[in-house]
Amino acid sequence: MIPEIVTIKLRQMASGDVLSLQVYKFVGANVGKKVYIQSNLHGAEIAGNAVIYQLIEFLQTINDTDLIGEVWLVPVCNPMGTNERSHVFSSGRYCVYEAKDWNRIFWDYEKEADDLLAFAKSQLNLDIEVVRENYLSRIKDKFGELLEKINSPSSVPYTERFRYQLQSLSLDADYLIDLHSASNQGINYLYYFRNREESAKYFLLEHGFILDKYDGDAFDEAFIKPWLALEDCFQQLGREIQFDVEAWTLELGTGMQMIPDSVAKGVRGVKNYLIKKGVLLDLTVDESISQKMCFRARSNVIKYYASSGGMIQSRVELGSEVKAGERLYQILSFNKEGKLPVVIDVYCEQDGLVYDTSSNRAVNEGEFVLGVIQ
Repeated sequence: MIPEIVTIKLRQMASGDVLSLQVYKFVGANVGKKVYIQSNLHGAEIAGNAVIYQLIEFLQTINDTDLIGEVWLVPVCNPMGTNERSHVFSSGRYCVYEAKDWNRIFWDYEKEADDLLAFAKSQLNLDIEVVRENYLSRIKDKFGELLEKINSPSSVPYTERFRYQLQSLSLDADYLIDLHSASNQGINYLYYFRNREESAKYFLLEHGFILDKYDGDAFDEAFIKPWLALEDCFQQLGREIQFDVEAWTLELGTGMQMIPDSVAKGVRGVKNYLIKKGVLLDLTVDESISQKMCFRARSNVIKYYASSGGMIQSRVELGSEVKAGERLYQILSFNKEGKLPVVIDVYCEQDGLVYDTSSNRAVNEGEFVLGVIQ
């Protein structure tokens, strides 16, 4: 298959140079689901770009009859963040001009829809696909109003322009996959939403963290939250309904790196997901690794911050299962008070998995050291 390649102007810089997005659209011979996949929303989290590259290579080898529906791929989806540097280090987690996290800026329809229950009542006896079409139409109409403000004389800050461009590409997708990695050092896992555990297993990863608490400002949250809210409304009215709409964030290893194992697991997982969801046909993925997944709640995370400035030593390994009372790390703490240096032991507060650790082992007081999820 040969993709349609679309380049979208994103931002003109003071120098006159233009930043752009590039979308690779693979459209199958038969109508079906739309899958939207993007990478590198946070500037240092680059592993997903390698995943998308390999998916583009793979999709070029199949026939259009093997693809039911369409797959849109957007690598390097945030060039502002990707290009940001501090000396030799990538940062790019925040829009420094507006002091906002690039993944906490997105538009959530539910926050503006004050009549969802009334809408659900009007759709109570309709087929689920008709309900989906009617609801998506409402979302698109409201979303379209954002463009009026963007094009007005006063316009809007850049983050609002940026979110409009990304969400306009993905708003009508059925399945959304946002490829991330840890900004520090991280294991491979995914974030998912309620009642999607079976589909989560299709990604063939060992760990899945349910987003049991969220505000709708992240990219995946803003996409699926309106649909979850409508499911709630139907439930209140006595009808159990679940839309075939899914959103995923895959966290693939460590920031500023494209670790081959993390990339390979990302590619394998996305391929298998597309096959299991009926988007790819007559293809096989090596499923020799068990699909068993350990599910944990994102709200059960404890992040450990340095109680004193110093150097981290004797830290438990990333991916370790730890027990309450076990030593997690030591802080070698110096002082300017005429006293000898001291070693501070830090112990675990709860059983859990060490899923994220700081890249820099020199910490100021109050800086992140590691995260444990129960």
